[in-house]
Amino acid sequence: MPNRDTLFSVPIAHLGDWTFDERVAEVFPDMVQRSVPGYSNIISMIGMLAERFAKPDTQIYDLGCSLGAATLSMRRNIQATGCNIIAVDNSPAMIERCRRHIDAFRAATPVQVIEADIRDIVIENASLVVLNFTLQFLAPDERQTLLTRIYQGLNPGGALVLSEKFSFEDNKVGELLFNMHHDFKRANGYSELEISQKRNMLENVMLTDSVETHKSRLAHAGFQHSEVWFQCFNFGSLLALKAEDKA
Repeated sequence: MPNRDTLFSVPIAHLGDWTFDERVAEVFPDMVQRSVPGYSNIISMIGMLAERFAKPDTQIYDLGCSLGAATLSMRRNIQATGCNIIAVDNSPAMIERCRRHIDAFRAATPVQVIEADIRDIVIENASLVVLNFTLQFLAPDERQTLLTRIYQGLNPGGALVLSEKFSFEDNKVGELLFNMHHDFKRANGYSELEISQKRNMLENVMLTDSVETHKSRLAHAGFQHSEVWFQCFNFGSLLALKAEDKA
């Protein structure tokens, strides 16, 4: 059983900004399951997408891998030979646990776990890149550059999975889905204090975009096709495709 997330169950005098530190890493599996609607579905379907898109002798990138859930899902499903998964995160606490999780589940596809800033990683010979709730933690003016670099590093026919918490241009819809998300967290045992304190810590760190903004950035990067393939309330995932080479 994962450690239960009780980080915000008592009042905290000085909240500060959110960081993926040792305390968060310790309870992250419980936190993400109780906070992100559809998370398990997205993780399992990333594995299915890896089975479809991973090509022999190519790289697969998990950028912002946290504890390695998406990496493990892809590793279990990849059938192509000669693939290598590169899992990257800048949190030492997350990377330490990720390495343990990867080592505990042996599989044919090797995994390279790297502690680094994803903005410093060279993307090359990639058939699939995953940004699973990662882009939202970059400064908005840095997001286009990363997406363009990913596009350039993808092989023709490659894909990007981009999972994010969404904002909405329709304020009425946005307010409803925001409230539904809080209902989801209450149903999973979070108190009003926990919900409020966590939201306050994240508000300066996790800046969300609309689906329209994501699609615009992806098109600007060069992706010919992009669409939402999963959504639950204000959380979802897009799939962006790089065109095949013309024969």
